[in-house]
Amino acid sequence: MGTILLNNQFIDRSQGTVDIEDRGYQFGDGVYEVIRIYEGKMFTGDEHLTRLFESAEKILLDLPFTKEELLGNLLRLIEKNSLNTGIIYLQVTRGASVRQHQFPAASEAVLTAYTKEVARPEEQLNQGVTAIVADDVRWLRCDIKSLNLLGNILAKQEAFSQGSFEAILHRDGTVTEGSSSNVFIIKNDQLLTHPATNLILNGITRREILRLCADIGLNYKEESFTLDQLNDADEVFIASTTAEVMPVVQAGDTIVGNRKPGKWTTKLQAALKDSIQQQCGELVHSKG
Repeated sequence: MGTILLNNQFIDRSQGTVDIEDRGYQFGDGVYEVIRIYEGKMFTGDEHLTRLFESAEKILLDLPFTKEELLGNLLRLIEKNSLNTGIIYLQVTRGASVRQHQFPAASEAVLTAYTKEVARPEEQLNQGVTAIVADDVRWLRCDIKSLNLLGNILAKQEAFSQGSFEAILHRDGTVTEGSSSNVFIIKNDQLLTHPATNLILNGITRREILRLCADIGLNYKEESFTLDQLNDADEVFIASTTAEVMPVVQAGDTIVGNRKPGKWTTKLQAALKDSIQQQCGELVHSKG
């Protein structure tokens, strides 16, 4: 069944258990990360772990390990599971204590991590996906990568029930992000994406994309945009750890770019793939 990481121990997945009074289970009191693995190597692993520590600090959660110690254990986890292409999921909760809303006087944080095989979504990357448009009803600290994802889940489920890949969220007509991704539009050769405020998660892939814009000669602004601008965009795409640069060919009722990935989106896909290969090695073609 594979090996998982529980605090500093590597155990068989079948032996992994959650205490019924773990605050992650009862309150969502914890933080998490998902790190992409290509050719057995972590892509932007350092950036993900830095964000994990930042999220923990924002919820006043003391992590009982250093970033270097955690990195070493995650590398061992990849090796123990012989993972080639997939993800590491890791989370840290405030630990188990008698149920009360305020922080316990004493508790020990609990780290869990596991690997999963996940192929690159090559067909969708080539053809594009559809997205619904939905109200953003989440809380106002979306910058924290916390375990509290019910608002995201409800939006994603609505998209799934309508046969779409993602839900693009908005607050009173201002687009924020997707249910599990960041959202970008391109109009007149300029990229727009919501600024990294408390209303969105500053995605690691988002940051990589903005860095790559200079390499391909694409101007960008971290500036909020409206549903009208979304509907009038020349290109729309979403980005996340697992979706990479994913073209959106229909947003709500609006067809984008004749239902084909746009030129800048395609260039960013190629630039991101080059960046992955620089860190992780040549990508082997996979289906899925």
